[in-house]
Amino acid sequence: MAGPIYFAIGDVHGEADKLRQLHAAILDRIAFEGRAAKIIHLGDYVDRGPDSRGAVEAVMALEKRFDRDPVVEIVSLMGNHEQMMLDAYDAQDVDVAGSWWSQGGSETADSYADGRETVGANWRETVPKEHISWMRRLPGMLHDKERRLVFVHAGIEPAQFPDEDQRTYLWTRSERFFLQWQWPDREELKGLMVIHGHTPKSFDPEIYPHRINVDTGAVFGGPLTAVMLKEGARPEFLRAT
Repeated sequence: MAGPIYFAIGDVHGEADKLRQLHAAILDRIAFEGRAAKIIHLGDYVDRGPDSRGAVEAVMALEKRFDRDPVVEIVSLMGNHEQMMLDAYDAQDVDVAGSWWSQGGSETADSYADGRETVGANWRETVPKEHISWMRRLPGMLHDKERRLVFVHAGIEPAQFPDEDQRTYLWTRSERFFLQWQWPDREELKGLMVIHGHTPKSFDPEIYPHRINVDTGAVFGGPLTAVMLKEGARPEFLRAT
């Protein structure tokens, strides 16, 4: 029996309208295929874009809609921008919060404050506690060992996978990951395909024998992209512009 069809969505960064459009396209495709499916969000729902709150709410709503559904499963992963937001939320250190603020946090805070410019520590009061709790529960990776698929926000450390530091999943841009010919000869890596975001190179996805990058710069004017992975078929891509 064939396994589920995977749909992995790249970095959203507050582009809530594109995300809702892409969700609709994916659900239409699932209905057409008539098979079990898993929708994977690869993280970075917040920061930089116009509606981070709306993006988080769209993901949470999809999770609720398909909670315990026998056909469609939703898996949402942690991105480095969710981690930065949590670090800022918890921080007493002004520099920690300020780092997030300059990396798109100010736009996120404004989205939670209904567009008002938010100043100082008061931004925490506008973020629903359930959003923070949801972010804290986000896993760093999904590994389908049978199909040799890894879904992660940024990438892996080839020399250590699957026992690397969790921060690697959120932050890596190491050439050791990007360049397959630098991968060591390890059984854990044979036939492995890593689906990730985090590093937009163009408005088109990157496809290599060992990785697929679906961060196509949605917040920079590109489309929001999802890759569809179906056993026995070449990857296909769905886009929202």
